[in-house]
Amino acid sequence: MDHKEVKKIVKGRYAKIADGKGCCSTCGPSDSITRSKQVGYSDEEINHAPDANLGLGCGNPTALAEMRTGDTVLDLGSGAGFDAFLASKKVGKTGKVIGVDMTSEMIKKARANAKKYGYTNTEFRLGDIEDLPVESNSVDIVISNCVINLAPDKDKVFREAYRVLKKGGNMFASDIVLLEELPEEKRKDHDLLCGCVGGALLKGDYLAKLKKAGFKVTILHEDAEISKTQYNGINLQSLKFKASKQA
Repeated sequence: MDHKEVKKIVKGRYAKIADGKGCCSTCGPSDSITRSKQVGYSDEEINHAPDANLGLGCGNPTALAEMRTGDTVLDLGSGAGFDAFLASKKVGKTGKVIGVDMTSEMIKKARANAKKYGYTNTEFRLGDIEDLPVESNSVDIVISNCVINLAPDKDKVFREAYRVLKKGGNMFASDIVLLEELPEEKRKDHDLLCGCVGGALLKGDYLAKLKKAGFKVTILHEDAEISKTQYNGINLQSLKFKASKQA
């Protein structure tokens, strides 16, 4: 499928989700709180900004990330701002969190949530994670939660993440990877594409692309149970990793 067509399909689906008119069809339980608890969020975290939690993640990268007061954090595919707001608590008033999302409806929702809940150290930018609207060598930490699988060109995503990180910076992400190849008809299925499966890579290919971009990769956790709880038994896992830009 053409890359432009993939982005059009994904953008359209997530615009509907932002407006409360759709969901990511492969995600098991329909309520966002149940899904969020399944992938590692606490009640306290969920209550930080409940309107921002759309239940679209496959992990909790903010719990993995080694954030410090004063850090600048970039959230790839920030959606309604949930992970960005959790990160903002960790970096404090002297830190900053930048969220990037390609869906204008999500950006609008995130900005509204930031205003509603008083998150003054967050900024949300409309942009493509394959071509980030962020300066080179400007962020300490990159986070992402079940988004990179939606991008048609993951090589570009990883190169861009590497570019914007400072030397010694790290990316912490949760993402869906396949444990066996999907049939071509499933690759083209719109629900699977928007549900984080159709565009996912085989685990080995995913890790190879990270290393090709220059990262040193450390696998933090591999959640295969998510296949049963949220993905109808498809042979996949949620891969949680740290990718380091060497000093």
